[in-house]
Amino acid sequence: MHNHRLIQRILAAVAIVFGGVTILSGGRVLLGADPGYVVYKPLLVYNTAMGFIYAGAGIAAWRNLVRGRAAAGAIFALNLVVLAAVGALYSNGSGAVAIESVHAMTLRTVVWLVLFAGFAWIVRAHAVRG
Repeated sequence: MHNHRLIQRILAAVAIVFGGVTILSGGRVLLGADPGYVVYKPLLVYNTAMGFIYAGAGIAAWRNLVRGRAAAGAIFALNLVVLAAVGALYSNGSGAVAIESVHAMTLRTVVWLVLFAGFAWIVRAHAVRG
């Protein structure tokens, strides 16, 4: 049980740090830094705002495993929808979205899938032990 608590804390810390990095990187570009590729502004704003949500989800997960699992699942689902939209925009060849944005959104989606799976695994392990 103690190991589960440690894993919960590590996963929550990853979410908090990931949120902070997302805020910093998005904020830099919003303030005028050039990332070196075409920036799709709605995606930039979404990702930067989500950085705050990521950090909040990490704090929730630190305090309450079930809420953390729910937050991670919701973030994963939302990011998956946005990834599909960004992928479609990239595929239409308009040049509105750079491949780097597709890769970054893929990374965000995978990170939250892993966090959700980790929290869900701990919740299931607690349920089995009763």
